[in-house]
Amino acid sequence: MDMAKDLRGRKASTARPLRLAAATATAGLLLTLTACQDDGADRADDGRTPIVAPGRPGEKSRTLSPEQAAKAKPDDSPNAADHAYVQRMIEHHRQALTMSELAPERAAADPVKRLAERITAGQKPEIGAMQKWLALHPAPAAGSGTAAPGHGPGHDHASMPGMATEQQLRELADARGADFDRLFLKLMTAHHEGALTMAGEALAGGNNPAVEEMANEVVATQSAEIHRMRTMG
Repeated sequence: MDMAKDLRGRKASTARPLRLAAATATAGLLLTLTACQDDGADRADDGRTPIVAPGRPGEKSRTLSPEQAAKAKPDDSPNAADHAYVQRMIEHHRQALTMSELAPERAAADPVKRLAERITAGQKPEIGAMQKWLALHPAPAAGSGTAAPGHGPGHDHASMPGMATEQQLRELADARGADFDRLFLKLMTAHHEGALTMAGEALAGGNNPAVEEMANEVVATQSAEIHRMRTMG
């Protein structure tokens, strides 16, 4: 029994130094890792940490400096298609507002009145956003060679897809009740379809992410409204 106790005592006394040594080694390793991480953080703050750029499928990744990464960033500056879309869509939206503002006093059906209210509430802020975008990105002069053909400041807005003619607008203003409702839904459906065409052109030919976002918003909102108008008509 005494021998057994002595043996257990020896094992315990031997284990304590081993555990102490292991703990000391672990603490040292943690200090080393922390120092490495701190050093890496300092490099990141100084802007000297390399940036790994994923390669194309089948290609290796590349390590770039911050300066190289900035140069490799794709150019998203507005092009002629972006400017044409924003300029034209402002006028397109304005006509939709003109048509919608006739509804409160002329429409017979409440759903038509509510639709006109939604169009006004949605497109007024969009006009403001597009005007701010144009202020930040002035359109090139018509003779600069970079303006979109036929889309300068003096182009004919009536040629835009879905735009109602002056005669159609007069007929809408003269209509009342159910006649107004039918004509409003007909003209506004065509107007929205034209907006989708213009948005599609911007998404296909534009280069600026902000314009792409605006065009996507038009597609989403006006597609839903077209569906609603078709069920109402």
